[in-house]
Amino acid sequence: MSGKKIRALIVDDSAAMRQLLSHILSSDPEIEIVGTASDPFIAREKIVSLSPDVITLDVEMPRMDGLTFLEKLMRGRPTPVVMVSSLTQAGCDVTLRALELGAIDYFAKPTFDTLNGVSDGADLIIEKVKAAARARVLPKTAPARPLAAAPSALSGAAAYQLTNRIIAIGASTGGTEAIREVLSQLPANSPGIVMVLHMPPGFTASYAKRLDSLCNIRVKEAENGDRVLPGHALLAPGSFHMSLLKSGAEYSVRVAEGPPVNRHRPSVDVLFDSCAALAGRNVNAAILTGMGDDGARGLRRMRDAGAYTVAQDEATCVVFGMPKEAIAQGGVQDVLPLQCIAERLLTHK
Repeated sequence: MSGKKIRALIVDDSAAMRQLLSHILSSDPEIEIVGTASDPFIAREKIVSLSPDVITLDVEMPRMDGLTFLEKLMRGRPTPVVMVSSLTQAGCDVTLRALELGAIDYFAKPTFDTLNGVSDGADLIIEKVKAAARARVLPKTAPARPLAAAPSALSGAAAYQLTNRIIAIGASTGGTEAIREVLSQLPANSPGIVMVLHMPPGFTASYAKRLDSLCNIRVKEAENGDRVLPGHALLAPGSFHMSLLKSGAEYSVRVAEGPPVNRHRPSVDVLFDSCAALAGRNVNAAILTGMGDDGARGLRRMRDAGAYTVAQDEATCVVFGMPKEAIAQGGVQDVLPLQCIAERLLTHK
C-alpha cells in the first residue's frame, strides 16, 4: 500500500459520529474517506462499488446489527474492520464477539473532546485504522484440541517443578484471538501464566471471564498480590502495569499505576523485564501478534537471562509488528505458527 492513500469507509447510524470520524481520519494525509454509510445495507453497496481498504463499523445500527453484518462480510468479502465500541459492559462483550468474528481491532467512540485536544484519542484512532488497513484478515479455523496433561505435573518433585515454572505472554492487535488459541490448548495443570494484552479498562475483565469459560485453566483479571499458580492465568488489567514478584519459591504479581511504557499501560516490557530479573530460566515466553515494539526489549532480556522465547510467525499474525521487532532485536529463539506455540511453551525445558 506504499504510496497509496488508505481508503476508509465509515459505517455508523449517527450522522454526528460519521462526521466526527471523517474529520479525525481525514486529518491524516495517508487516509482518504471514500464514503460513509448509515446502515449495513447502504454499506454493502458501497463496499462493492468503492472497495475500501478498511471499514470502521458501529455495532448498534438499524435494519441489521453490526455483528450480523460483520459475520456476513467476513464470509462473503473479507475486509479489515475496526469496531467502534462503547465502554459499557455490553459494549465490551459485543466487541469481543466482533473480534472472534474477524474484526481486526476496535476503539472507543470518540467525543468532541477528542477534536479539542482534551484526549489523545484521535491519534490512537488513526493509528488503529492505518494498522488495520495493512493487517492480514485471517480465515476462521476450528478450535484447537487441548493438549495432554503437562509432563511431570502429577506429584512430589514434579509438582514443585511446576510451581517453579512460569509462562509469560505479550500481545496487542489480533491478540484476543491469538491468546485464546494458545490458552485453549493448555491442560488444567499447566504452569502458571502471566499475560499482557493492550486493552482499556473494562475490556480486560470481560475478556478474562470469556477466556475462563472457554479454557481448561482458570483465567482472571489480575489483582495486586495474586499468586502465580499452576493451572491459572493472570491478565494485566487495563490502565495498570503488571510485574512479577518473588517470595522464596513462590511468585505473585504486582499491579500498579505508573507512566505508560512504549506508550502502553499495561506494557509487555514491564512484565517481561520483571520476569527476566526474577525468574530467568524458569520462564517460557511468547510474543504474539501486535503493532509496535512493546515487549521486544523485554523478551531479549529474558532470553539473556536464560528464558526460552518464541515469536508467532508472520503468516499467522494479524499484525507482525511486535514479533518482527523482537526477532530483529535478537530476543527470539524460535518462530512458530500460532497453532504450535502452546505445545512449545508447555514442553520446552
